[in-house]
Amino acid sequence: MVAGCVIAEECALAVSAERMWKVSCSGDAMLKACAGSFDAADVEGDGGPGSVTTLTLSAAAAAAAGCGVVKSRVLARDDAAMLLRNEVLEGSKVSGQLKSQVTEVKLEAAGDGACMAKFKVEYERLDGGGALTPEDQAELIGGYLALMKIVETYLVANPAEYA
Repeated sequence: MVAGCVIAEECALAVSAERMWKVSCSGDAMLKACAGSFDAADVEGDGGPGSVTTLTLSAAAAAAAGCGVVKSRVLARDDAAMLLRNEVLEGSKVSGQLKSQVTEVKLEAAGDGACMAKFKVEYERLDGGGALTPEDQAELIGGYLALMKIVETYLVANPAEYA
């Protein structure tokens, strides 16, 4: 990756790390928790390294995201540390500017029934330039944060799910 092409953000969530992890690592759970955002989730593999997940966005989500499909490959998954690292193969409004994009999320307990999601996006631009504009960086990381907030809303409203 080109130096300086990293975006890092933290997001406090009002659900346990364990419950967020269960949803984050399951295509079926993501479909249920994010009803209206995705029409389909296809996972090739066992969910571990090398697995490829293809999420087909709903029409409304596709319009907002600027793409109809998000496809990623698992590079690393550590269930004990609740760390997931993916290479984005397709998707997002700014992906047309990127040669590569790797995302990482780590969930950490933050008190009773709460957690902190720590996000990192590493990228390299097609043109070899430096960092994306602040607006494009916000758009890129904002999609991941919004997805976590959708899952959080679902889990808060359904406290017995994925408990």
